[in-house]
Amino acid sequence: MTITAKMVQELRSRSGAGLMECKKALAATEGNIEAAFDHLRKAGLKTAEKKAGRSMGEGLVTTRIGDGARSGSIVALTCETDFVARTDDFQAMVANIAAHVLEHAPKSAEELLGQTLAATGETIELSLKGMTGKLGENMAVGDFARAEGSRVGAYVHHDNKKGVLIALEGEVQGDADAFLKNLGMHVVAMRPTYLTRDEVPADVLDREKDIYRAEVEGKPAEIQEKILNGKLQKYFAEVCLVDQPWVLDDSKSVGKALAAELGGGAKIASFHRFQVGG
Repeated sequence: MTITAKMVQELRSRSGAGLMECKKALAATEGNIEAAFDHLRKAGLKTAEKKAGRSMGEGLVTTRIGDGARSGSIVALTCETDFVARTDDFQAMVANIAAHVLEHAPKSAEELLGQTLAATGETIELSLKGMTGKLGENMAVGDFARAEGSRVGAYVHHDNKKGVLIALEGEVQGDADAFLKNLGMHVVAMRPTYLTRDEVPADVLDREKDIYRAEVEGKPAEIQEKILNGKLQKYFAEVCLVDQPWVLDDSKSVGKALAAELGGGAKIASFHRFQVGG
């Protein structure tokens, strides 16, 4: 059967595959477009399986905020090279997954991968494998999160490789959007590990205390306690978001800056910081 340019174009539009791949698929299926489409999908899945073990050190982070800014999502999608990360297909995929997470609120990676992505009509797992076959690189959801609050905001760094999703709770006064953007920039730059000191695990805190005690060994007990307390306060100011010096005014903590700008009733409910690459 003669393979016409119209047939090739129709298959390309439907599958997104390259010109030669479409011609070969149509030739292998005697011009049957439906069969050729299935042929391309199977080939893509095989390609994805072969590439599954390759390193993924590049990618993109993107966010979505729901109507009314009371919910939001953040997704990190990884791939092998920055070249693929900048393609329209890859960018559309991470945007579609972020929108999906916002709407469907999956509780685990397994649940997410098994859900159907509206943009493709297939599960997210199969959608990613199909994209791997098309673009020739392994890719995966590196991480994802969804948050709800009285106000939710997000910030994505200019390189699109670092992003933050933040949820506030309580009564919010003032310009919450501007503060959340600045807070997102703060989180990207300062890399807090915990929200508050209450979240620091007991074993982590004990290990820090043991290190500090070894440093002050031999000093009088009252001096040891004073130095130990000072070092702990410094530690909290390094790893706990609300205790960190505010990047726009390091004379006050993030917690105090929040109260000053959005009122004493506003609190940070959660934050998620994702980064791909180095």
